[in-house]
Amino acid sequence: MSFYNLSKAERLGVVETINNEIREDVGRGETARVLRYFSDEDTYIRKSGYLAIGKLYKENKAGQPAVIALLNNLLTEGDFKVRQTVINSAGEIGKSDFLVVEYFFDTGLFDENPAVRNAVIGSIKKMGEKNPAPVLQWARKYLHHEDKEIRREICHGIELRGRTHPEDILPLLKELQFDKTARVRNTLVHVLGQIAYKKDCLASVIAALNTWDNKEVVEKALDEIVDVHQRYKDFAILSQQEAVDYIAAHYQK
Repeated sequence: MSFYNLSKAERLGVVETINNEIREDVGRGETARVLRYFSDEDTYIRKSGYLAIGKLYKENKAGQPAVIALLNNLLTEGDFKVRQTVINSAGEIGKSDFLVVEYFFDTGLFDENPAVRNAVIGSIKKMGEKNPAPVLQWARKYLHHEDKEIRREICHGIELRGRTHPEDILPLLKELQFDKTARVRNTLVHVLGQIAYKKDCLASVIAALNTWDNKEVVEKALDEIVDVHQRYKDFAILSQQEAVDYIAAHYQK
């Protein structure tokens, strides 16, 4: 039976069991039960596993080296679900202590399995919200990587920070304006649109675009910004017409 087919009380009991058994495995230097949860077919069981790791790391400072050692041992497991959950666990830790897990993302970014690479993107998003400075510094070093998919994934990964603090990521996005790969430029345009409809963000985005030199990318971004205000009209701060009017008044062609 899957996790969400259980009653709320049963789910709480499962989570408590996962927390206790992972704590015991880490304390004993064992991995059997951690592996069982990290490789479970149910994504919610795996999520409970990596949340348990994050909680354990935060609550037991003396046991932190043991947590990192366990994750390091599992980083090369053959089952991609285990590697994926290791990256997600590192993401929980990186919300407050990025430097100690940085190498997990250096490794996971190049994993052969897309689910593991997607876990890196998801982790960048959640870490960037809570612990932006070291995470964005790490992201910057991959902005011009020779692999176009790495560049695209980094662009996508920093998006969430931009929805609340666009000024933090707009300088990084600017570095991608002349990327030679259309897929990367399209992701760049998408991210700009996703930022621009959030509260107090349109002004920052337009001010930044006024300093960009690739007018073709800028025009596509402006079209996306206008379009996204219609697509997400129930969530956008401004109406589409208000966005159009703002761009007309403030974008310097």
